[in-house]
Amino acid sequence: MALVDWDLASTTAARFGPIGPSVTLEEATAVVADLRRLADEAIGHVAEYTKLTPQVPDAPVRVVDRRTWADVNVQGLRTVITPLTDKLEEKVGFLGNLVGAKVTGVEAGAVLGYLSGKVLGQYDIFAAPPAEPGRQVEAGQLLLVAPNIVAMERRIKADPRDFRLWVCLHEVTHRTQFTAVPWLRAHFLSEVRAFIEATEPPTANLLSQAYQQFGAAIKAARAPEGTRGASLIEAVQTPEQRAVLDRLTAVLTLLEGHAEVVMDGVGPQVIPSVATIRAAFDRKRNPGNPVEQYVRRLLGIDIKMRQYAEGRVFVQSVLDRVGMDGLNRIWESKQTLPTLDEIADPDAWVARVVTADTRG
Repeated sequence: MALVDWDLASTTAARFGPIGPSVTLEEATAVVADLRRLADEAIGHVAEYTKLTPQVPDAPVRVVDRRTWADVNVQGLRTVITPLTDKLEEKVGFLGNLVGAKVTGVEAGAVLGYLSGKVLGQYDIFAAPPAEPGRQVEAGQLLLVAPNIVAMERRIKADPRDFRLWVCLHEVTHRTQFTAVPWLRAHFLSEVRAFIEATEPPTANLLSQAYQQFGAAIKAARAPEGTRGASLIEAVQTPEQRAVLDRLTAVLTLLEGHAEVVMDGVGPQVIPSVATIRAAFDRKRNPGNPVEQYVRRLLGIDIKMRQYAEGRVFVQSVLDRVGMDGLNRIWESKQTLPTLDEIADPDAWVARVVTADTRG
C-alpha cells in the first residue's frame, strides 16, 4: 500500500489553492505572451551581468496557473519522496495502514495548495520535462506562475512591465545557475538522496516520536518573531540528516542570494522603477497577519526568507571584495561552494577559495 495518495494530493492542492486575480481572457493571454517575451529578454541581461554562459540545453519557459504549478510540484515531490516511502514500506509495512495514504495525500496537497498562491516562479530541477524532437533537455524547466505575478504587481502597485521583467531576472538567474554549471544539478540531487538515505525508519514508538517532533515544531512556530526556531521539517531530522541539510541550506542560500543580487544589479539599467519595486516587495514579503505568520513559520517559509536576505548579503559582500570573476570561483566545483559558516562570514570563503589560490 502506497504511503501517499498522490492523485488526492493534486486534487487537494487544487481545492486549497486561492482564486483570482480577476482577469479577462484577453488580459490573461497578453500576460502569458509578455512573460515569455520578458523571460527571453532576461537571458541576455543575466548572462552579461553574471558572465555565466549556459553549457547544457534547457526547455523553454513555461507560464502556468496555480493548479498546474501544484501538479508539477506533486510530481516533483513524488520523485523525491518515493525512495523514502519505498524504504519505509519495506521496513515498516504497517505504516501505510497506520497513517493512511489519503491522510498524507491531503496533507501534502494542502501545503502545496497554500504555496501555489505565494510562488512567483520556480526553476524545477526534480522532474525534467520530456525533450522536444531532436532536442535533448539535460537540465530542468523554468516555471512562471502568472496569476501570482499579476496579483503581486497589483498589490504593490508596480509598473507591470518592470515588475514582470524583475521577476524574470530572478528566475532566469536560477536557470542560468544550473545550465551554466553542469555539475550543480547532479550535486544537488545527490545531496537530496543523501538526506533521504539518512532517514531512520520509525520505531515501535512511532506515534510518541511523531507527537514529540511535531510538538517541537509547534513550539518553534510560536517563538517570538525574530528568533530562529525550527520548522516542521527541521524538527523531525536525525543528526545525519541535519549534516546533509546544512550543506543543502548553504547551497540554497547561495542560489537565492545570487539571484537576488543579479535581479537588483541588472535592474537599474533595464528597469527604471527597480528601487521602488524592491522596497514595496520587501515590505509585502513580511505578512502582518498573525495566522499567516504562524503558518509560514511552521512550514519553514520564514527560513526561505532568511535565505534571500543572508544569501544576498554573502554574494554582495564577495562581489564587492573580489568582483564577478572572483565570485564565479564559487561555481568551479562542489569544494568551492561556501559552507553554512562561510555564508555568515564571506571573508572566510574569500580567504579559502580566492586569496589562498592566489597565494599558492
